[in-house]
Amino acid sequence: MIPLDAIRAAAERIRGAVHRTPIFSSLQLGERVRPPVRLSLKCENFQKSGSFKARGALNKILSLGAGERARGLVTVSAGNHAAAVAWAARVAGCSAVVVMPTAAPRSKIEAVQGYGAEIVFHPDRATLFDRLREVERERGLTFIHPFDDPVVLAGAGTVGLEIAEDAPDADVVVVPVGGGGLIGGVASAIKQTLRAARVVAVELEAGPGLAPALVAGKPVPVKRPDTLADGMTPPFVGALPLEIAREAIDEIVNVSEEEILEAMRMLLTRAKLYVEGSGAAATAALLAGRVTVAPNARVVALVSGGNVDLEKIAALV
Repeated sequence: MIPLDAIRAAAERIRGAVHRTPIFSSLQLGERVRPPVRLSLKCENFQKSGSFKARGALNKILSLGAGERARGLVTVSAGNHAAAVAWAARVAGCSAVVVMPTAAPRSKIEAVQGYGAEIVFHPDRATLFDRLREVERERGLTFIHPFDDPVVLAGAGTVGLEIAEDAPDADVVVVPVGGGGLIGGVASAIKQTLRAARVVAVELEAGPGLAPALVAGKPVPVKRPDTLADGMTPPFVGALPLEIAREAIDEIVNVSEEEILEAMRMLLTRAKLYVEGSGAAATAALLAGRVTVAPNARVVALVSGGNVDLEKIAALV
């Protein structure tokens, strides 16, 4: 796991630049879970750049040497990490290039451009990392990995640190999984602070990555579906999150696209939260009865981000 000291150091490094996001209780949503639970929502949709990714990106960039930052940064992302690196690069005063899928959500493309980063579009999600390596070599840039770097994971772990401080009685913490950076950081923080709490990972039913990697004993290429939860569709789960998962994750569950859509509706209409598909996945798993919970358990669902195109929300409701 990521050492607790490293997560606490990350919290100090990024303090004042990122938000300490709220944890809201939701009686109505908790009563819809079977059995009913005392549900709280950790709202990273209110974070800088609209997702938890700002924490890890800024922690990594501020940890770099002056020479590494001066060369300029490069990353690869379907959206949230792209926007986070673009935002963090501007905060740190350096340039950034982002390799993005051509079909990335328009809101995320506009966010990256708005923060001043350059976008290199690539049509094939399966070979995004290949294109990234080409750009990295050609321009001599410093790579900021979206989910397989201990410094990035330490930044993500500050979400778990805040959960431990603001919901110290939590019995279960439910976290969406894409490349594994969020679950790796959060599980590391929770298991070293709230030692009795269970950590549950949520994957896409149509394209899970963590469970197959655990079976294979190594990261494996994953065929990802076309989904509103684009933040959960990296081409593989990272090696470091995979190691952490073996030690720190208690349960892995899947959710369907329909369950995610219903959770987005419920979060919008009942909790008044504007969230993306990935941000709704943890809540979806609970509402669909996928997570093992005891009656009246104290449960925290991590709402990981809120970057979704407005017309998609309009169509949803």
